[in-house]
Amino acid sequence: MVLAIDMGNTNIVIGCIDDDKVYFEERLATDLKKTELEYVVLIKTVLELYGIDSSQISGAIISSVVPQLVNIIREAVEKLIDITPMVVGPGVKTGLNIHMDEPRRVGSDLIVDAVAAIKEYGAPVMIIDMGTATTISIVDDKGSYAGGVILPGIRVSVDALASRTAQLPRISLEAPGHVIGKNTLDCMKSGVVYGNASCIDGMIDRMADEIGIPLASKENPHGIKVVATGGLSRVIVPECRHDIIVDHALLLKGLKIIYDKNVE
Repeated sequence: MVLAIDMGNTNIVIGCIDDDKVYFEERLATDLKKTELEYVVLIKTVLELYGIDSSQISGAIISSVVPQLVNIIREAVEKLIDITPMVVGPGVKTGLNIHMDEPRRVGSDLIVDAVAAIKEYGAPVMIIDMGTATTISIVDDKGSYAGGVILPGIRVSVDALASRTAQLPRISLEAPGHVIGKNTLDCMKSGVVYGNASCIDGMIDRMADEIGIPLASKENPHGIKVVATGGLSRVIVPECRHDIIVDHALLLKGLKIIYDKNVE
């Protein structure tokens, strides 16, 4: 069993996974003020919640877009399970060809997502990750990372809207009953949920057109499949008009694949 940790700007995704299944996937708040010991306690608590003893864990791997936390989490894992975790970055084999201007600057979370999507769903594939930022990446029919887009995250947009306007409140993220709202809250919810769903639908079409590969369908099963992950995919994807696969454990699966590639 491998302990897999992905550090994002808002949440730290943590889970245990082996060749057969994902045992759990949980989120901790990303907090730069927390010490190594505090993260030890948090991770230990999550493991105990799922009845997992540290002796059951044979390896660990970390990906991160928060450089300031890498050493803290690495040391926390070492202290907790007496294993030095692998860190996704330069020198770590991923098996992914990256066709970008600066391949080394591509976020490790995007690479991990792409590796998992290729293994789970095949190429070509488009990956939507809804976190602090919403990213849409595309892997071409040769299995190479072809690029993507970065959009303001949904919660970032909502927080900015509430903080920069005098009369608009903070809202919960849920789809209202109608696109056309009849009160301020429903108008905001519609804009956030249906607006983001429409944005994603539109970007999927534009990216598929630009790469010159049609989207997968019953008539064309070899086209581009679309996979979504991230906490807010639960809210937005059901309102999209495209056929999108939701895989909340995509990051954990990718981390396990990369871990296996580097311990063979």
